[in-house]
Amino acid sequence: MRKVYKKVSGFIIIVLIICGFRYIDGNTSIYSLNDKDKLVEVTNANGNEKILLVNEKYGLSGNYVPEELSIPNILFSNGSSDEEKHVARTVVNPLEELVKAGKKDGIILLGNSGYRSYKSQEDIYKNRVISQGKKLADAYVAKPGFSEHQTGLCIDITNKNGYFAKGSKEADWLADNCYRFGFIIRYPYGKKNITGIEYEPWHIRYVGKEVAKYIHDNRITLEEYLQR
Repeated sequence: MRKVYKKVSGFIIIVLIICGFRYIDGNTSIYSLNDKDKLVEVTNANGNEKILLVNEKYGLSGNYVPEELSIPNILFSNGSSDEEKHVARTVVNPLEELVKAGKKDGIILLGNSGYRSYKSQEDIYKNRVISQGKKLADAYVAKPGFSEHQTGLCIDITNKNGYFAKGSKEADWLADNCYRFGFIIRYPYGKKNITGIEYEPWHIRYVGKEVAKYIHDNRITLEEYLQR
């Protein structure tokens, strides 16, 4: 009798796990079917540069891969995978200059997570849903296809302590200076209602110096800039 009970219990657990994954995949698929192939490129004031917008509304297909992914000559955290050390070629020099400028000011910045493929983001999202629930996952982790990391134009920055929060000297320096090198704090404090993502002082996005300065000086988000 006990053997039968164990077999039945094991079968039920397997079914629940499978159903759980199907539920996650189902929700992601429903969302992706509506928006996944929308790609927004907006020309800036000079008409010579296009800005790629990726957020909870506008996403990338699973086949989208940035051209000329490269590894910048900066230090990375121990937890960075080989894939995450890559960024789009256009970001390499500005990122290296940003890190060098920080070092001159006594600020040590480490790369933590740059490019992430559609598949990698899918794995991260699923694992976060399983470990913390869908509500928390949706607050901090983009669904696959809707992560800026897939563009190769952004990177998460950290420090030696792995504690990159508002008020830390590294986070404050980054917020005050990243625009000088063409980057913005993509998800500013108090702007979740616009960006769809909670405040992330570590996540910087390359948009070019002109756009970055305008966004920084006016304390707006990329979405607000593009809606002018």
